[in-house]
Amino acid sequence: MGRWRGSMKELRPLIHLLLPLCVHWVAEEMTVSVLVDVTTNALCPGQKTCPEAIYINGLQQTVVGIFKMVVLPLLGQLADECGRKPLLLLTCSTTIVPFTLLAIDQSKGSVYAYYILRTVSYIISQGSIFCISIAYAADVVDEEQRAAAFSWITGLFSASHVVGNILARFLPEDYIFEACSCFQIKVSIGLLTFVPVYMALFLSETVRPITGHDRRISYLNKAFRAVQERYCSMKNAAYVVTSSPTLKCISLVSFFYELGMSGISSVLLYYLKSTFGFNKNQLSEILMMVGVGSIFSQMLVLPVLYPLVGVKVILSAALLASVAYGLLYGLAWAPWVPYLSASFGVIYVLVKPSTYAVISKASNSADQGKAQGFIAGVQSIASLLSPLAMSPLTTWFLSSNAPFNCKGFSIIVASASMVVSLCFSCTLKLDGPSDKNLDDVAENIEAPLLS
Repeated sequence: MGRWRGSMKELRPLIHLLLPLCVHWVAEEMTVSVLVDVTTNALCPGQKTCPEAIYINGLQQTVVGIFKMVVLPLLGQLADECGRKPLLLLTCSTTIVPFTLLAIDQSKGSVYAYYILRTVSYIISQGSIFCISIAYAADVVDEEQRAAAFSWITGLFSASHVVGNILARFLPEDYIFEACSCFQIKVSIGLLTFVPVYMALFLSETVRPITGHDRRISYLNKAFRAVQERYCSMKNAAYVVTSSPTLKCISLVSFFYELGMSGISSVLLYYLKSTFGFNKNQLSEILMMVGVGSIFSQMLVLPVLYPLVGVKVILSAALLASVAYGLLYGLAWAPWVPYLSASFGVIYVLVKPSTYAVISKASNSADQGKAQGFIAGVQSIASLLSPLAMSPLTTWFLSSNAPFNCKGFSIIVASASMVVSLCFSCTLKLDGPSDKNLDDVAENIEAPLLS
């Protein structure tokens, strides 16, 4: 109980970060389960299975992954240089436009336009909000309490998803995406608009932005210098990770975990809808099961277990649970099995906060954004590769032309990738940040303002 109260105390400087983030996550989650019905009805009206929607989601994930390889490390470096606040304002604002479009019209053309705008939004915001938030928390929380703070951030993420899914589950479907009223989507847009306004008014900056540039040089020289500095900064971020055995190993853990989990996530709802005929209500219930359990494990269990068993044991146990999660979904033989599989979400959600804690512990205070952003870029490579196999494989085994009767075969294949991640986690050695001087690689341009 004392450790739990201590972690609560450490969250006080983060209140103006966590509150708008929770609102943002609730607003996004309100529409997740119903989007399956909306896109399926628009693209494949009257059909139970919609290969077009599966392929478009896979294409979207691939495109997002390609660009995130560059954008995520870049945003992490900009957060170190220009400050956390402006980057959070940017990333939290990108979801407003695509949801507004879908609130106006749910025709086939509007759904295509939504996918395009949502892809741009994902490129900028998916993963980067977490990375910048983790770097912000590392600025204001003591190293000994960071794992607990990170678990609270991911726990609040899960709690926000539960609230969003409760709204999606119990609001009448006619009020979710009806062209006339669009009650839920209007509420979602209102909440999404509230977030950047609140951050602009109340969120404090934690780093001193870069200053001292010569403003008298020509625009061409400024552009050349900007490109040169960006190249050096990206090389610095790569050096930070590759010079640390811990960061290199956690990069491999993150890559194979993301390769499997992102592949499962990209097709799971469509798989459940096609195999068991699940609608918005059943999908929301499954998402709520994962969310409710993960709140307990991340906000209460992890802060207590971390000082007792260490982050490596927690990470390995969470990866083992993720393997069971995927196998049960892939082998599901009855409608109740997906609910059993979802219960493993109580444990596997600890992969993310454990990963953040390992990265933060192995990084210097001036390199938090660089390390988090670089490894997030590694994860984006995995997220772009997984749909290249998962989309056609899932469509094939859901069709009548499958070589054998196993509709979840693609999910079983994705689970094998998480087995590889588990093997790498067993070899992980937890070392502190390197004592090497990085000034020879790139100038250290961050100065924390808050203690």
